[in-house]
Amino acid sequence: MLDQSPSPDKSHIHEDNAALIFDPLKFRNLEAKNRIFRSNLSGMFDDYNGQGGNARINWETKFAKGGAGGIISSYTPVMNKGRILTRYAMMDHDDKIPFWRKIGEAAHEHDCRFFMQLSHSGRQQDLGGVENVFRTVASSTDKKDWFHGILCHAATKPEIKEIVDAFAQAARRAREAGLDGIELHGANGYLITQFLSSGINDRDDEYGGNWEARSRFVLEIIRAIRAEVGYDFHLQMKINAVDHNSWLYPWQPPGNTLDETLKIVRLLMDDGKGVDGFHVSAGSTFPHPMNPPGDLPMRDLVRWYDGMISQGVRAGMNYRIFKNPIGAFLFRRYWLWRRGKKVEGINEDYSAAIRKVVQQIDPTVTVMVTGGWQHADRIAGAIRSGAADAVSIGRPLIANNNLPEILKTSNGPAPGKECTYCNKCLINDLENPLGCYELSRFEGDSFEEKYDEMIKEVMSVYYPPTFT
Repeated sequence: MLDQSPSPDKSHIHEDNAALIFDPLKFRNLEAKNRIFRSNLSGMFDDYNGQGGNARINWETKFAKGGAGGIISSYTPVMNKGRILTRYAMMDHDDKIPFWRKIGEAAHEHDCRFFMQLSHSGRQQDLGGVENVFRTVASSTDKKDWFHGILCHAATKPEIKEIVDAFAQAARRAREAGLDGIELHGANGYLITQFLSSGINDRDDEYGGNWEARSRFVLEIIRAIRAEVGYDFHLQMKINAVDHNSWLYPWQPPGNTLDETLKIVRLLMDDGKGVDGFHVSAGSTFPHPMNPPGDLPMRDLVRWYDGMISQGVRAGMNYRIFKNPIGAFLFRRYWLWRRGKKVEGINEDYSAAIRKVVQQIDPTVTVMVTGGWQHADRIAGAIRSGAADAVSIGRPLIANNNLPEILKTSNGPAPGKECTYCNKCLINDLENPLGCYELSRFEGDSFEEKYDEMIKEVMSVYYPPTFT
């Protein structure tokens, strides 16, 4: 465990690190007070019909109060057919604008920027709800994802046109709501990834083939968004540096390489009329050993994964593997092997390669990187080396909502309070409120006392309540 209190002879090092982390970040059209962004986190906090709920306002406000320079929203569906889970606030209609305006105002009260992450699930639709019981759209014909096995069909030309317009209108609504920008979710297996990835996209029309043709779909989305919101509204793209599409299933094609991604990055900058920034991740599915990098808590998986059985044709097989002691042991060991030893900063080298290309073309385009960040020396090291302009943080901020404040005066959370990367938050989110479920992090003399403290913290998102 790292000593989080800098000794006298190292205090100047921490001061240098803090100065880098808390130096304002200038985007093309706005500025954030520091280099720490809350990464996109899920959480089924809202009404079934996609209207936002009070719990989400409380949830986002926690991170704004904690000192984050910016927040990237959870995966915000641009249409009902593209939602990933039920009870997510959507941006599919103008009647959603007032709620998101309230979210933006809550963040701005704490000088925190708020970006809406626009998404479409495609074939990676975990819980689509009763409206979406038929085959969802994907880039390719009947090419189910290998993790859950959600049935899908290749998006037709009219469907592609409809989806492109849905992204553009959602971006318009985000601007009208007074938000600071948007992010396209083009990573981790969702619909944009399904078109971009050579390991998934097998179309034989103008949306399939080489890397440039596979980029057509997202480039059309970017241009449609610019036509709606102009060029002075922040637009960034979350992208896989490398797909690693064959990491869990070796018989699958590997997907996009870093070299292909660098070409795609150049294309999406679109001669200064495209994206204003990139958010670097990896992994062609969610979850994936590379994202979020960490453990695979098999007991929690068995307990909360059962709701997925009715969703995909492979989910039942997964459940049987997870429930079998030998199968669970082998699957977890394989998962950890594919992840590798590095967790914090797992995507740093990828980000460095992408930022090098971006800087050569347009230095005003920013690059942030996700990957388990929670220590000042690691975060500052990535910024100092030129690997990234900023970092995005998910699980460590769930564990410590005030992590930015902690990093001002120490290298990271105190021993016993760090995020353990157990991924219990991820698994519990399938059926429970999003929060930290690592019991060892909570105070108490007994299991019951620790559990009560844990649940109290998890449920804090519902306070203050909607009505008082």
